[in-house]
Amino acid sequence: MSLILFALVVRVRDGLPLSASTDFQHNPELQERKQQLRTISKALSLFPDRGAVKGHDLNIYFLSSEGVSYMSVCDASLPAAMAFCFLEDLRWEFTAHMDNAKVALAARPYPFLEFDNSLAWLQQQYNQRGGPALEVTLTEVQEDLKTRPLQILTLEEVELTNGSANGHAEQLSESGQNQRLQPVTAPGILSLVLNIMCSSLNLIRGVHLIENTFQDDYEGIWNVLAFLLAFLCCVGQCHLYLFHSSLKSVKSLVLLSVVVVCNCFLFGLRNVWQLLFHLAVAVLVTLLTLNRKLHDRTNDCGV
Repeated sequence: MSLILFALVVRVRDGLPLSASTDFQHNPELQERKQQLRTISKALSLFPDRGAVKGHDLNIYFLSSEGVSYMSVCDASLPAAMAFCFLEDLRWEFTAHMDNAKVALAARPYPFLEFDNSLAWLQQQYNQRGGPALEVTLTEVQEDLKTRPLQILTLEEVELTNGSANGHAEQLSESGQNQRLQPVTAPGILSLVLNIMCSSLNLIRGVHLIENTFQDDYEGIWNVLAFLLAFLCCVGQCHLYLFHSSLKSVKSLVLLSVVVVCNCFLFGLRNVWQLLFHLAVAVLVTLLTLNRKLHDRTNDCGV
């Protein structure tokens, strides 16, 4: 009978899963505990370095060290000291294979697939033989647990702490930093190409008018400003589509309004079809920008 059912290695600062064991069981409680692992992993920085969440038949244990947390779902009959022996050995094994720089630079979930075999081997050792170097490790862990008693967390504490962590994450997202948007779509690429074309036309016409303005005692200065302002707005629309920004909706609508005003002001220098083309491109980019949402990280980082 397997006593260690699932193991997971995650990065503490953001809960990014780095490596995990393979699970072939369809135990409903195990699936529930794995969901709780995901919840805990999102708020590890708010938890102690070592803790446990007790369940009916399965318990969760986690151990955090040097920015990485080692987590497991174990049978309730497995002593806590034995579970932390496994996590300590897992920590040593992971540290021996992966350096801190690789962990810090990891950008996608499960980047260390090559370590999965080592994790599976270690889990098998504990399930079948009790684990390597068990006598020394078990004694040390038992003494450590006596010196620093294990903190038992409740599911309510986990959910409350995770809610606080999510609130903090939402504040960060409002600042527009380190947020990833959904992938660029084919219509998005088309709108960018058309918008770059419009911005280039605005810049070329504006620069060309500058020469005539100097010769005509600045009579066409407002037309020059309208072309250059439309150029800047087109560049701003491209930036808003490609990168996340706070108050994105407001900025997009303001840029669209300025483009509309500039093109209406330039009526006469442009015919109706040219105006409609520029306005249609501006509207298209605005709609795609408003519909491009933040990437759902839970789909990538789920356990």
